This record gives sequence, structure tokens and C-alpha cells, in this order.
Amino acid sequence: MASWFYASEGKQQGPYPEGQFRDLVAQGIVRPDTLVWSEGMAGWQKAAEIPGLIGGGGAPPMVPAGGPPMMGGGGYAGGGSAGSLSVDFGILDFTWRTLVFVIGSCFIIPVPWLFVWYTKWIVACVKVPGRPNLSFTGNAMAIVPWFFGFIVLAIVVGYTGIQILSTALYIVQIVLYWMLLKWMVANIASNGQPLGLSFTGSILGYIGWNLLLAISFITIIGWAWVAAAQLRWMYRNIQGTRREIIFRGSGLGILWRGIVAAILCSLIIPIPWVYRWIMNWFASQTELTPRGLL
Repeated sequence: MASWFYASEGKQQGPYPEGQFRDLVAQGIVRPDTLVWSEGMAGWQKAAEIPGLIGGGGAPPMVPAGGPPMMGGGGYAGGGSAGSLSVDFGILDFTWRTLVFVIGSCFIIPVPWLFVWYTKWIVACVKVPGRPNLSFTGNAMAIVPWFFGFIVLAIVVGYTGIQILSTALYIVQIVLYWMLLKWMVANIASNGQPLGLSFTGSILGYIGWNLLLAISFITIIGWAWVAAAQLRWMYRNIQGTRREIIFRGSGLGILWRGIVAAILCSLIIPIPWVYRWIMNWFASQTELTPRGLL
């Protein structure tokens, strides 16, 4: 049986089984002008546009085989362009969660659990066209060995003070970030079901991009263009979806926003608003496009 979602006051509701959803229609909760979506539809549509939904039986229109569900510009996507991501979270919610994360991290041991808790929240705030109820299913125990192994290694390096070990520690840190990225991508789910995504970027490529980014800071401004190029590389290497993830943002866009963010964050109080502003910009520059249609 189909599961249905509908948009109400800027938020998606659901999923609802077919029978329960038709009860909502009968009760007038889902009206002819209400945006609705079900797996297999081309995108969010008004209920009145779905054959048989208002006042009878029938089934939702289906997209051609292999075609991804895409949301139109007027669909439920937070107002971005067709295929763009969006982020939505409250300032108070962000503030208390971030304070808990920062303060708890000072005790070191809770970091893996705090990281997973925070990631679950922020992933749920991301709105993806055609993918209701995005979630993160990772378990903190999966990263405990990596985290505490790195802590022990860092203590050893700090105790010995050998320079070559410090360089090796930096490389190990990049490798762990690469492993963390692969783990996070693999644990993205939608509507409670894993999406089957994977990050296929090579470890050498990831190390190379991070070294280039570190070196680019010598140029003062060049890091922004490297960051944009690195993000495009990372997106290209996310596989398992019928849509290609593309970053449209420019290095200049990252640069001036980074400067403004640094200035505002120095005042402390604007930090939550700045964080949401930056995240929304990066999300709006991230588009989902049918593969081969660039």
C-alpha cells in the first residue's frame, strides 16, 4: 500500500497509509489545494491534481521507469529552485543543542555520542526534494574505536615531541575524517529506510584535497576556491542515487560569506543566525540533477 505525505503550514506531515490518508481527505484536513506526495510521483502536487484522490479511488501518476521524483519550483521545498536542498531549524533549538555539544565535548569521553546525537538532529533539518523525512541512523559505537585510538596516538605524539610523528598524526587525522565521511554517507536514510548511499572518493584523493586546502591558506583568499572545488569532488563521489549532487556555489561566494561570518561570530551573540545563514546558502547551492543532465 502507498504511503502519503502532505504539506501543512510549511511542514511535511506523514507518512500515512492509503486508508488513513483518504480519511484525512474525507475530513477536509487534506484539501484540493494541499500539496501531497507519495513514492513514485514526479513531485509534490496539489491534491486536486491527483486523479481520483479527491472524491474517489485511483492511483497517483507514476514517473517513467528509472526517473527520480523531482520537486517543481512551486513544490514543497522551502522556496529554493527546483532540485535545491534547504535547511530549517529554530534558533533556540540550535543554541541549546550546540551548547550541550560544546560543553559535553570538554569531557572528551562523551564526544562520539554527542556527535551522533547532534548529527541526527541536523540531518533531520535538511529538506531534500523528493525525499521526505531525512534521517541519520549511525551508532556512536561505530566511531568509538577511531576516536579513542586517535586520542591515544595524539597523547603519544605529544609526549615524545618527535616532529615526524606530528606530521604522521596529521595524515592519520585526515584518514579518519575520510572514514567518518564514508560512514556518515552510508547511514543517511529517508522515511526510516536506508538510502544505500556510499562515498567512493579515494583516500589518496581526499588526502590530496585536504593538503591542497591547507597550503592554499598561504594565499589568504585562495582557500575559498579550493574549498568549492573540493566540495564538488566530494559530491561527485556520492553514489547510490539516481540523481547527481552538484554544488553550484563559487569560491567568491564562500570567501565573502566566510569573512562576514568571521566578523559577526566575533560578537558571539549572532552566531546562531550566522550558522543558519551559512548552512542555508550551502544548501541552496546544492542541487539534485538527473544524471547526465548537467
